[in-house]
Amino acid sequence: MQSCEISSDSTDDPLSSGLRRHGQPRIVVIGAGLAGLAAAKTLLENGFTNVTVLEASDRIGGRVQSVQFGKATLELGATWIHGANGNPIYHLAEDSGLLEQTTEEERSVGRISLYTRNGVAHYQTNSGQRIPKDLVEEFSDLYNEVYELTQEFFQNGKPVGAESKNSVGIFTRDLVRKKITLDPDDSESTKKLKLSMLQQYLKVESCESSSPSMDEVSLSEFGEWTEIPGAHHIIPGGFIRVVELLAQGLPGHVLRLGKAVRRVHWNYSSQEAEGEDNGPRRADHNQERRWVAPVRVECEDGEWLAAEHVVVTASLGVLKKAHEGLFSPGLPRDKAQAVEKLGISTTDKIFLEFAEPFWSTECNSIQFVWEDEAQLESPAYPGELWYRKVCSFDVLYPPERYGHVLSGWICGDEALHMERCDDETVAETCAELLRKFTGNQNIPKPRRILRSSWGSNPYIRGSYSFTRVGSSGGDVERLAEPLPYARSSKAPPLQVLFAGEATHRKYYSTTHGALLSGQREANRLIELYHDLFNAETTKPNMSN
Repeated sequence: MQSCEISSDSTDDPLSSGLRRHGQPRIVVIGAGLAGLAAAKTLLENGFTNVTVLEASDRIGGRVQSVQFGKATLELGATWIHGANGNPIYHLAEDSGLLEQTTEEERSVGRISLYTRNGVAHYQTNSGQRIPKDLVEEFSDLYNEVYELTQEFFQNGKPVGAESKNSVGIFTRDLVRKKITLDPDDSESTKKLKLSMLQQYLKVESCESSSPSMDEVSLSEFGEWTEIPGAHHIIPGGFIRVVELLAQGLPGHVLRLGKAVRRVHWNYSSQEAEGEDNGPRRADHNQERRWVAPVRVECEDGEWLAAEHVVVTASLGVLKKAHEGLFSPGLPRDKAQAVEKLGISTTDKIFLEFAEPFWSTECNSIQFVWEDEAQLESPAYPGELWYRKVCSFDVLYPPERYGHVLSGWICGDEALHMERCDDETVAETCAELLRKFTGNQNIPKPRRILRSSWGSNPYIRGSYSFTRVGSSGGDVERLAEPLPYARSSKAPPLQVLFAGEATHRKYYSTTHGALLSGQREANRLIELYHDLFNAETTKPNMSN
């Protein structure tokens, strides 16, 4: 891994020499997830030494959280490296030997299954019957055909019909239902089964999108999300190893845990700061006045940090909840609207460990198909029926590594309700679901349970972002735009920068999107100072 030590042999580089000559700008990074750590690492590697990372929680990683569960490492958050070809997370993991123990079963090219291996998904109905494999394949082909159509609106500029209300869920449900209903070869009972499977597929899709329902996902924007080619990989030692690689070169004083931020004061007047020791000052050559430390970061514990620049990597969920109080002055109206329009919801995992497997060796997942939901519109359940949103349980392979563990998936408001239940209730409810759908009343209560709670985590408030109906990639760009806007020429530039998966237009919702966004914002600062110091070194000598 490249060292974060500052090289002393780059005297001809205007950035390095300028940083030495003028003193270091103070840069505060808020959040020690992938975006924040990538920003800090990039800055340190490019000669910036006055960098502080503030992390509200007591751990690094953000939405990466690997947990020891017996001998196994389970992922409560990010699980896969999505695609290998050109993916910076993949190359970091591969170059560092993190994928050496990854098995063939832990490499997946599947799209619809949340976990996959070379095996068969068992689609079970609430009457305990398994849906025949050929019927599942028939339906899957039909669904995937319609899924491909959802990509065309953005990718090919296809106009969106009013009847779809610009919703992926409404478009998909209406078109798949029409195709099923008009199929002359299927019996009424087969059609009903396929219509029930449609609801289950949309629940899985909602978990993948981290949306409460696919009805909330924008059809016109759906195809902008870009998949990196290549297989998805699981890191056996835990995704946290990637986080640790990014943090590995950070000097001890840079990272401050348990340091929640109350407010970011930007465009902070230098008059208010008079009499303070503001550290290095820079002349603004475009104006007669001098400016100093235009940002103050106010922490929950009462400490204030002065800075030239702050990189905010808070999740979209936190920004939605707190942006009005988090920034002073408040965000510009168009940026606040982008925060409000873009979507984020909760996708949670429920891990259940059993002493022995009750599933067959070729079973890779148990998918829950409720036959009484065939004609429902987008399913939304009262709190006590939260378990109806559990779409499936996937088998973790290989058992030599994980033991006999199933991973369940739930999203939306129902996930939040699950988070409020105790472990005992969730374990017994899930065991009862498995008994009901497999028809096996002898399934014991799980030995252990482990589950995520991303929705109720006050420093996260959701799993990852999606483009909600009424929002667009333009909102992602607005969210990512630094403050003050460039047109505000009198103010010091790049006071508040924004990173995190929700700020990456093509790769939102991914770990590589988060990492790249952190590097992007660091590079804005690197270019700012490079241009500033380069201009100084090329100024004509007027003394002769």
